[in-house]
Amino acid sequence: MAELSTLARPYARAAFEYARQGGALEQWAGELATAAAVAADERMAAALDSPSLTSEQQAATLNEVCGDATSAQVKNFVSILADNKRIALLPEIRRQFELFKANLEKSVDVEVISAFDLSEAVTSRLAELLGRKLEREVKMSTSTDRDLLGGVLIRAGDTVIDGSVRGRLNKLAEAMNS
Repeated sequence: MAELSTLARPYARAAFEYARQGGALEQWAGELATAAAVAADERMAAALDSPSLTSEQQAATLNEVCGDATSAQVKNFVSILADNKRIALLPEIRRQFELFKANLEKSVDVEVISAFDLSEAVTSRLAELLGRKLEREVKMSTSTDRDLLGGVLIRAGDTVIDGSVRGRLNKLAEAMNS
């Protein structure tokens, strides 16, 4: 995984800088998401990995499927990736692009998983507290997982806060087995 990240970083950085300078971060984010989703599709990935396709054919195939959902600049970016045999990196490039964008905007996507449905008041208070702690604007999504038994599991980038009963029971079991 680290190798994919290392290979994708210069492409993500170049796309991010190009989009930032052109004032098109949102546009590029959406279009990269589309191209990455298409490239990650099982059938498309198999077609793109075909040794019978040249890099030009790979780029043309992906760009044709994306159609009008991607601009000429993103289609050119896909062609550059294909020329360098890096088209499979599109999902990782998109992920890193989103991280660069979030760092610039001082925002973070936070996923909160709880054992029970959270009220709007609790959700907004949690977003406020996390925003102060992380010093970023928090974009929160919530979901429910009854298997947690109680408490919450919070994911913000690489940070995971496991305040669930299931997590605490797992830690207790590890301590008893050690």
